Amino acid sequence: MTVETTLFKDMAQRLIQRGDFIAERVPLQVTGKLTRMVGLTLEAVGVRAVIGSRCIIVNEGGKPVEAEVVGFAGDKTYLMPIGDIRGLMPNAAVIPTHGVCSAPVGMALLGRVLDGSGKPLDNQGPIEVEAQVSLTGNFINPLNRHPIEEPLDVGVAAINALLTVGRGQRMGLFAGSGVGKSVLLGMMTKYTTADVIVVGLIGERGREVKEFIDKILGPEGRARAVVVATPADNSPLMRMHGAMLSTSIAEYFRDKGLHVLLLMDSLTRYAQAQREIALAIGEPPATKGYPPSVFAKLPQLVERAGNGTEGGGSITAFYTVLTEGDDQQDPIADSARAILDGHIVLSRNLAEMGHYPAIDIEASISRVMNEIVTPEHLAHARRLKQLYSSYQQNRDLISVGAYSKGSNPAVDEAIAYHPKIMQFLAQGFSESVQFDESLAGLEALIQKNQPEKRVATT
Repeated sequence: MTVETTLFKDMAQRLIQRGDFIAERVPLQVTGKLTRMVGLTLEAVGVRAVIGSRCIIVNEGGKPVEAEVVGFAGDKTYLMPIGDIRGLMPNAAVIPTHGVCSAPVGMALLGRVLDGSGKPLDNQGPIEVEAQVSLTGNFINPLNRHPIEEPLDVGVAAINALLTVGRGQRMGLFAGSGVGKSVLLGMMTKYTTADVIVVGLIGERGREVKEFIDKILGPEGRARAVVVATPADNSPLMRMHGAMLSTSIAEYFRDKGLHVLLLMDSLTRYAQAQREIALAIGEPPATKGYPPSVFAKLPQLVERAGNGTEGGGSITAFYTVLTEGDDQQDPIADSARAILDGHIVLSRNLAEMGHYPAIDIEASISRVMNEIVTPEHLAHARRLKQLYSSYQQNRDLISVGAYSKGSNPAVDEAIAYHPKIMQFLAQGFSESVQFDESLAGLEALIQKNQPEKRVATT
């Protein structure tokens, strides 16, 4: 072997060692540049990043802006800003961080108010979290989920008696604007028996956040609650993250073996946020302006709630669904109704009459009620619904005095029952009716006015 060969091999070995040293300590970073901005959609070229990862957009002398990768086409990468975008300029540097959004979890979250990124909003200092978990949650084999076997007391007589909710069930509150969704949600927040309450205020009015915390939760309720607030002025990405963060926190407590009440106001705003993002990056609209991805995202979020594995905790979830113009066939309402375990419909007519909670018991249903209540309870509930429905079907005739007493015994009976039924279904906001009390009231109502059986004579 010649001297030149030896020197060449020695130099090559040193270069390889030096290359490994540099690769380990100074990883190469590919920086792109911002080329286009339309609305809230940022378009960059030269960026190598996976969907869902974070990027930092840096201006010369400006404040860095954090964004998330939401799509790509060819050499173009589409990003959605997480915070304020003022000050961005053309050709700003786009630096991938190779990090993805995660949810901070831990027992220290109890009593705190967070934004969509998990940062505290309550000015009570930093939160000592135990771990960072995925915003998208972990898959649970449906065969391993514990079945819904026991009723849950929500403190509302109409729901306890006629639309019984099971522990681990997912229910929707369907109504137009101003009919009392938030009020009913507040009642269940105060009176439902649960170890932990997780509240997601997604895309609603900002003033409602403080009102919900101070007036509805109060000091006692807040001590066992976590509130995630992403009001309407947040970016669509932050509104989506708020809903996902709420669910991730609820999953953490469920995995600890606790019974969690998850309240999300509202599922519609989550869907609208996804619509804004999808349309901005060019996804074609399908049903009434909603792209297909919206209807794929809804079950992915909702299916994360429910019971855990055998012997574990549970997440009982209530999602408010805004039916625009009181249209129950709204695409989001129709999709939510199909994937939830029941729905409670609020009636504008009842609300205008001053009847609260304005629950339309004809249009509402709990899909697990038959499995968790006694046959006597189920029979009384069906009996009351039949009487209520019979009255509603003949309401116009009764109101104008066109109905003659004795024409139809079933209608006569419904008229006799009606005042007591409406009194039973009405409940004040500050009034709690426990489950056993609700059943006793239902049984007394049905049996007290039970018509006497006629004895045949010869």
